[in-house]
Amino acid sequence: MVEQSRAPQGARSKYENLIAMAQKQPAIRTAIVHPCDDVSLQSAVEAARLHLIEPILVGPADRIRSVAAAAGFDIGGMEIVNAAHSHDSAAKSVDLVRSGRAEALMKGSLHTDELMGAVVSRETGIRTARRISHCFIMDVPGHADALIITDAAVNIAPTLDEKVDIVQNAIDLAHALKAPEVRVAILSAMETVTAKVPSTIEAAALCKMAERGQITGALLDGPLALDNAISPEAAAIKHIASPVAGRANVLVVPDLEAGNMLAKSLSFLAHADAAGIVLGARVPIMLTSRADSLLTRLASCAVGVMVAAARRESASASIR
Repeated sequence: MVEQSRAPQGARSKYENLIAMAQKQPAIRTAIVHPCDDVSLQSAVEAARLHLIEPILVGPADRIRSVAAAAGFDIGGMEIVNAAHSHDSAAKSVDLVRSGRAEALMKGSLHTDELMGAVVSRETGIRTARRISHCFIMDVPGHADALIITDAAVNIAPTLDEKVDIVQNAIDLAHALKAPEVRVAILSAMETVTAKVPSTIEAAALCKMAERGQITGALLDGPLALDNAISPEAAAIKHIASPVAGRANVLVVPDLEAGNMLAKSLSFLAHADAAGIVLGARVPIMLTSRADSLLTRLASCAVGVMVAAARRESASASIR
């Protein structure tokens, strides 16, 4: 058993089910970037024990072994790639992806911007044609479905064109997590379109783009206020009739500030847990935090496993 999250007893079934689903997939070779504290090393050890990942520990070898010895972690069977410092750890982890030796990255005890700097480097990074974006997969007690919230960590003030990729990344993630139907709410402060609130215009444009096939794989509606997006009662009161209103399982926020505040409000006021993933690079990037429970960190690993599995399936289908 893994340790309990901050959520009340009985509210963790979404993550437990996610981990169980990921365990049916092959474990993925994952570069653990600078696992130089007990929390990040514990994540790697426990995820390996659950057959979610095959870790490659990338960082100062002596320091990693010292942390493992102090915490009582058995890392004897794990490969260690020695690195001089955190920036070197990030660069060498990205190199493992470029050489085909790793199919995922997991953040250790370094700053997110250090890791992402190596990921997005134009010369040596692992960009794709798709915009890189972040998603939280939130387990909210009392809410039937897990909620995907994007983007609360990478894109500060995305343009309309960038939001197209952000939305598509989230849709692809929902399909990787086996959502039977993906219902995307483009959030704003209101549900009517007005030039006074630019995010309402962008929401309407994104919905029209989905109608024209520029965004695929989901039902979109917007602009929607948060209550109209997730509460059937609120949507009914406002007389909003759509397959998304009141039933959204993907929430697209106007900007990073809104997303960050929404995610943290759910975490600290509604006792939700938030697993994190970065999409749009060559491989999924699992973003974990020291503040996360072990269950949440393992859920981030499970999300990465499911994304990697979906990419393998897509690649196999394209060959056929």
